[in-house]
Amino acid sequence: MDDSPLQVLTVPTAPYPDQRPGTSGLRKKVHVFQTRRNYLHNFIQSIFSSIDLRDRQGSTVVVGGDGRFFNQTAIEVIVQMAAANGVGRLIIGHHGIMSTPAISCVIRKYKAIGGIILTASHNPGGPAGDFGIKFNTANGGPAKEAVTNKIFQISRTIEEFAICPGLQVDLTTLGKQMFDLENKFKPFTVEIVDSVESYANMLRNIFDFAALKELLSGENHIRIRLDAMHGVLGPYVRRIFCEELGCPANSAINCVPLEDFGGQHPDPNLTYAADLVDSMRDGHYDFGAAFDGDGDRNMILGKHGFFVTPPDSVAVIADNIFCIPYFQHTGVRGFARSMPTSAALDRVAKATKIELYETPTGWKFFGNLMDAGRLSLCGEESFGTGGDHIREKDGLWAVLAWLSILATRRQSVEDILKDHWLKYGRNYFTRYDYESVDIDAACEMMEDLEVLIAEKSFIKQRFAVEDKIYQVEKADNFEYTDPVDSTITRNQGLRIIFSDGSRIIYRLSGTGSDGATVRIYIDSYEKEQIFEDTQVMLAPLATIAVKISQLHHRTGRSGPSVIT
Repeated sequence: MDDSPLQVLTVPTAPYPDQRPGTSGLRKKVHVFQTRRNYLHNFIQSIFSSIDLRDRQGSTVVVGGDGRFFNQTAIEVIVQMAAANGVGRLIIGHHGIMSTPAISCVIRKYKAIGGIILTASHNPGGPAGDFGIKFNTANGGPAKEAVTNKIFQISRTIEEFAICPGLQVDLTTLGKQMFDLENKFKPFTVEIVDSVESYANMLRNIFDFAALKELLSGENHIRIRLDAMHGVLGPYVRRIFCEELGCPANSAINCVPLEDFGGQHPDPNLTYAADLVDSMRDGHYDFGAAFDGDGDRNMILGKHGFFVTPPDSVAVIADNIFCIPYFQHTGVRGFARSMPTSAALDRVAKATKIELYETPTGWKFFGNLMDAGRLSLCGEESFGTGGDHIREKDGLWAVLAWLSILATRRQSVEDILKDHWLKYGRNYFTRYDYESVDIDAACEMMEDLEVLIAEKSFIKQRFAVEDKIYQVEKADNFEYTDPVDSTITRNQGLRIIFSDGSRIIYRLSGTGSDGATVRIYIDSYEKEQIFEDTQVMLAPLATIAVKISQLHHRTGRSGPSVIT
């Protein structure tokens, strides 16, 4: 066996113009990473080069992914390049798999300078699917715009990358592996860790596991159904819910992580988690939940498939927050939601006299508020909910939060939500996604729409549909001034706000890899009519939204791809 130090090489390369990270990192089709020479290497080098050399030398970096196709290949390259770039230690999830919330937890636990997360979240996997790379910083949260801009600028001018091609790591064996490199005084360490344990231990300190075990496996236990959608959370669900909290094995479905997610779209909504919804309809299960590919998103269902919208979910958790022991100890510093998310949380904040922040879409904005001690609970309409225990949204945490409420109140999901509406009124909310739209057509439509709503004559304009009349009170392109550091984030979505508080919002999504996704969000508050069908109640506003934007005409689409 050759014990000589491993060689570090500097390899010339040429830049690519399209490596700008979006709200959730760099996402492209798998074939882009496979077929473009050094495409992966360039981006990884740009990440390492964005970190000051003095901070990088001897540092700890966490690496993991959701198990999708190309995950292992990418990790091999990251290991070789981390060693060559002066990183002292890598902490990697067993088999290269670790959920996004768990990576955030591990970054914070081990005081790492950051983490590289290999995921395209809820986007399809497999050889024909998507792959993504996201960089999280030392707080455990997604890199801020200043950091991602720096990575992008480096990627545009990169001329070489450093790599240690002879370094081979074994992802299957738990424990430390040491490597001697030429011209390095200290060996490079790779530590393969149990993907679940640190994260599960954190949850034990947040929730009352004894009360949850009684709820799930005690004498009068409820029946639950959890769908991991063949994503990263399968092992977490089995370990925490089945082994620790006593749920029967058949409570957890699709729990084997697969490179292509079983050919499915690992997106926990009514469209893509239809199997779970169908299995809930007969009333056998009291509670259901689905998770996305990397484990940060969740969908909550009650008996008979009763659907809890994400904005209602965070509002109910906020109203029942002291059912969670963690918040009994820490208190509640603030609530926050992304701008497109319905105002249901605002009503709880007002009633409880707790500060409410409205931010752009993207968890990094919440993280900044949390780091400043201003925020305890937050949520996004895109099935993301979380607390200040980490700096990512956290699907499994949200499910345990709901189950803690059920354990305390001993009511059904539906009764809890209906009580909430009776107390606060109801924000009817829906989102229409027009996926894989021609990007030029989408951008032109948004530009023209912004010009239209900016005209003075647009304010006070009235729109009539059937017997409903809506008058425009305000219209703008949302911008956010961070209360912590005063940074301004512009162009975050076109808003039309009507005199009754109803809102129509238009956004181009930054999380897809193929064309553009146009999203329309509709939010309307009702104090009296609180038990009606969402799509019926919002139909007039939906008609107005399409009419104002001319979306069907401009994109050639007759209707949305997905309605949530």
